[in-house]
Amino acid sequence: MKTSLWQFAQRRAVLRNRTCQRCLTIPRKPTFNATAADGSWSTGRRKYSSGAKEEFEKPYYVTTPIFYVNADPHIGHLYTMVLADVLKRWQILLGREALLSTGTDEHGMKIQQAAAMVNTPPREFCDMIAHTFKNLATEANVSYDFFIRTSSPDHGQAVEYIWHRLQDSGSIYAGKHSGWYSVSDETFYPSSGVTSIVDAESGRKQQISIETQKVVEWTEERNYHFRLSAFAPQLLEFYRANPDWIVPRARYKEVIAAVESGLEDLSISRPRSRLHWGIPVPTDPTQTIYVWLDALMNYLTNTTYPLWLPPSPTSFWPADVHVIGKDILRFHAIYWPAFLLALNLPLPHRILTHAHWTMNHRKMSKSTGNAVNPFFALDRFGVDAMRFYLLHEGGIADDGDYDVRAVVERYKKGCADGLGNLAGRIRGRGFNLERAVKRSSELNMSQLPPADQAHYNLLRETPPLVAGKMKDLHPNLALKDIMNAVYE
Repeated sequence: MKTSLWQFAQRRAVLRNRTCQRCLTIPRKPTFNATAADGSWSTGRRKYSSGAKEEFEKPYYVTTPIFYVNADPHIGHLYTMVLADVLKRWQILLGREALLSTGTDEHGMKIQQAAAMVNTPPREFCDMIAHTFKNLATEANVSYDFFIRTSSPDHGQAVEYIWHRLQDSGSIYAGKHSGWYSVSDETFYPSSGVTSIVDAESGRKQQISIETQKVVEWTEERNYHFRLSAFAPQLLEFYRANPDWIVPRARYKEVIAAVESGLEDLSISRPRSRLHWGIPVPTDPTQTIYVWLDALMNYLTNTTYPLWLPPSPTSFWPADVHVIGKDILRFHAIYWPAFLLALNLPLPHRILTHAHWTMNHRKMSKSTGNAVNPFFALDRFGVDAMRFYLLHEGGIADDGDYDVRAVVERYKKGCADGLGNLAGRIRGRGFNLERAVKRSSELNMSQLPPADQAHYNLLRETPPLVAGKMKDLHPNLALKDIMNAVYE
């Protein structure tokens, strides 16, 4: 039996009232004034009007991906959180209300297998790892407004409703699926996306994904499919109309090339006999919803969708920017907008894809012993030192190379000797701020020595330079501009 919007609202209200905070873990969710005569709503600090004649400025909505809980967090997770937090804090400095979402992705084959390996029920396993990710965000001073878990009842109800909408639109059909499946990536790859290698340790020949280098296996099963191929023309039209949608530009070109080369329909469910840890298909209890369809919807769940309906602006959707690692670009830049098009919902404004962290210019891996534990790093160097280092040295286009000595050097040069020394000078006994402002206002800049003129020009030019870099979603370059002025 299908779920009406009214039934959905009633069930969600009941679930929210009876669900423990450990499951929902949302520190400050906006409260909506649904009964106001003027159709307005409020987040508790500012009022927004849905009237057609009034300009509606929604809060700036920035998200991290929801992190997969098959293993503990690493330095890359911390970097993503810090990037998103900086973007949110910048908007607040500009006087705009901003909301930040992070959380955990808790369904899928990898988690089912990881829980089985430690002989722990999936729910308990997810509770443990999700708590670790939440602690990381807190310890890193990340000012998140939502910490969403895909195992929460709220999210499950939203995904169930979305499934019905996709099915009603004709975007879902049942059929047999066969192809190269990666458990690590939770996705099927076409034959053109797979290559053969010889494993260095075992000497055995195996198939891997060209894109992620993860092992794949041939799988045949009956499941449900999403008509991804049907949305290729709309996707290409959108990309070309929005050339700044993906940052950096090189990855925007990668996405266009991938769609132009042809899209296959997407498998969006798995037999429940093989994958039981996930949201059941509401119209077929023998199937479990595919993890990416489930996971990507978290960005909507935060907005209380589907209790708001477009075009009335009664939510802070669409997202202003999704901050993601480059390894999940395909899912966010192809699958996600296609889902939204099928749901007739607005697409996110921007996607910021950052590069990875290496150590000694080698990919970090627990097996090689060169992975960085973010908790140890925060404890050893402090929150400010790590946030400064990650933002300053982290890569957007190219990978950043993590170096313990560089963390110390950057902190000493930038924060202690640079910013700290500057702050100490302007707070010293011999410095009078009022007198300095008066003197500078009386100066004739054209009569100053060239070095002083250059210094003055640098200070005038830095704010618009920083603002431009932040608008282009390059906070690392914005920080470098600020530090150039500090060092001067």
